[in-house]
Amino acid sequence: MRALSFHGAGDLRLEELPAPEPKAGWVRLRPLATGVCGTDAHIVRGEFPAPAPVVLGHEIAGTVDAVGAGVKHLREGDLATVQPNTFCGLCRHCRLGRQHLCAAMRAFGVHLNGGFAEAMAVSAGEVYRLPPGAGPRLGCLTEPLACSIHGMDRLAVRSGSTVLVLGAGLVGLMLTRLARLAGAGWIAVSEPDAERRADAVAFGADATANPRAAGWKDSLPAEGFDFVIDAAGSAETFETAVSLAARGGRILVFGAAPEKAAASIRPYEVFSKELTILGSLINPNTHERAVSLLPQMGLEKLRILAFPLGRFQEAFAAQTAGTAATKVEILPQE
Repeated sequence: MRALSFHGAGDLRLEELPAPEPKAGWVRLRPLATGVCGTDAHIVRGEFPAPAPVVLGHEIAGTVDAVGAGVKHLREGDLATVQPNTFCGLCRHCRLGRQHLCAAMRAFGVHLNGGFAEAMAVSAGEVYRLPPGAGPRLGCLTEPLACSIHGMDRLAVRSGSTVLVLGAGLVGLMLTRLARLAGAGWIAVSEPDAERRADAVAFGADATANPRAAGWKDSLPAEGFDFVIDAAGSAETFETAVSLAARGGRILVFGAAPEKAAASIRPYEVFSKELTILGSLINPNTHERAVSLLPQMGLEKLRILAFPLGRFQEAFAAQTAGTAATKVEILPQE
């Protein structure tokens, strides 16, 4: 089978590997669409730890191709999505129901062979059937949607509240849509790219602003926002989130800033405005809910670029550029 393997920083190879056989409790999946995530790009650039060699790709939808012994809830031909993260089950965090904080967490497509391949083996417990009508091009977005749902659980948006989303990439749009479904009263999205600002309106924003424009904050409520979501992930957007949060506001740090990025905020502002600052990491126990929500998300409105496996270099270039599409996917069977 063909597979896209990471062999070290800057070394991504399309190569022939043996097709895996599913052991007991596992299935073999034929990935039909696998999203190119920012994490994939960080791995290739040497900015995120991953063992080498490993087949990348953790946003996966495909067809069950073979079923290992003991698997009862899946059968050959099922169209399914993968929850990629696995945990030790023994550490304190796992035993307290916080598996996503497990230090021994491993993910298919990061630490274990993933979905940029014509076939992959995965533990059956991490495989979820997609709902009728959800094809693989949208089904592979279940994983980032599950992460977004966890973020919204953390933020706990209240009906009728004001929400500001910083960044209108894929997760910014998902979080905008989830805020609307949660009953937010007024949603604004800050995004420098004009096409992405238009996307934000399509996903439920009441207003948009260009943070590169002079005086862009003047059009926003002077009292700030009840809830602010940093979906961009930078020191600059984190500082903006703190400055635009209302008194008693809640801030969700969702976008992953570079590990060494440092922001400058005044502790007095956090104290005097009684702000709550929350982080959000991956998708603990939210994949099932993401599968159920897929039909309500309007993801067919996304601008998606798709490339066959052999054109992976173009796919990664498009993902890095970030402006040609909302999402980039690789289609391993083409």
